[in-house]
Amino acid sequence: MSRHKGDIAEKKACDYLKSQGFIIIEQNFYAKKLGEIDIICKKEKVYHFIEVKSADDYEIAINNVTPSKLSKLKRSVDYYLQKKSLDTDFCIDVIIVVKEKIELLENITF
Repeated sequence: MSRHKGDIAEKKACDYLKSQGFIIIEQNFYAKKLGEIDIICKKEKVYHFIEVKSADDYEIAINNVTPSKLSKLKRSVDYYLQKKSLDTDFCIDVIIVVKEKIELLENITF
């Protein structure tokens, strides 16, 4: 997927999260050598670290959420929490964007 399409999907994801009562803290946080966190937001004192996946088909998008990607994301989250000196409740979520449909998968485990 092109960077432009990814940016559009992230914008849709942020708009969706705001409509659901989330507060966007940061976007595209880059942790050196670890990876990027697409969206960092907060709701009811819980931080949500969100990976956004987009495709023309739901199955393709969800299959791009690999164990390797989630492992890198977890390490990036750990780095973020340490860098910001945060001791807080958090979860890792995925947002799937397929055309105009958005699905939030909360508290992904691996």
